[in-house]
Amino acid sequence: MCELFIKADAGQWQSRTHSLRIDGVATSIRIEDAFWATLGEIGARDGMSVAQLITRLWHEAIDADHDLGNFTSFLRVCCARYHALIAAGEISADLGVPIAAHPARAILAREAARRAERETARMN
Repeated sequence: MCELFIKADAGQWQSRTHSLRIDGVATSIRIEDAFWATLGEIGARDGMSVAQLITRLWHEAIDADHDLGNFTSFLRVCCARYHALIAAGEISADLGVPIAAHPARAILAREAARRAERETARMN
């Protein structure tokens, strides 16, 4: 089972630092290359560079009153959610379809319903 992970391209988990500005403030983000590739894919779907995507995620997370004490973890989770949503059929695997074209509220509602079903099954 682990061979799928152990023998994968080791470059995927090598970290790289990107410097960018968010609201004029210089910052650096260090995450693994696999996450940079995913962030690039997500951004490209909606016509954004990685820096533009990260800035937008930052602003929208702040607007939603999220604690961004560990922003790099937030970015990693965004990437994992992106792949999980594609695997679940909630987001199109077609890279030509923008993320913004997907019905976010409906997807989140279906996720909440599945989570509630799992919790109910676990309790029984």
